[in-house]
Amino acid sequence: MLVELRQSINLVLLDRMEMIDPPMPGQWFLHDQASYLVMQRRHRYKLRSGRYELSSIVLLVKAQKQPADAHFVGHGWVIGDSDCRFNALTPLLRCAVLPDGPCDRCAHREAR
Repeated sequence: MLVELRQSINLVLLDRMEMIDPPMPGQWFLHDQASYLVMQRRHRYKLRSGRYELSSIVLLVKAQKQPADAHFVGHGWVIGDSDCRFNALTPLLRCAVLPDGPCDRCAHREAR
């Protein structure tokens, strides 16, 4: 599958490559010694013989290193303590109280 890697802010093309299983939004992946977070995934289709076929995928990415406290929970990646009541349960934001972390030193930490 042809995959285009584009910056999420200004849509600048970073690279074109072939991938078997492109990552979904909210996942980190490595490409050319750089770490990226997939923000959005767009599909492009072509009409062939009266049917639409998937021709390529565009990944809108943000250059970001995967945090050390990121872990996979049932629905996807989460940074910080997923058992805390204030955790955002997303790879983009740790929590509303202390977004930059770390969770172990937060005075507002409480169970869900």
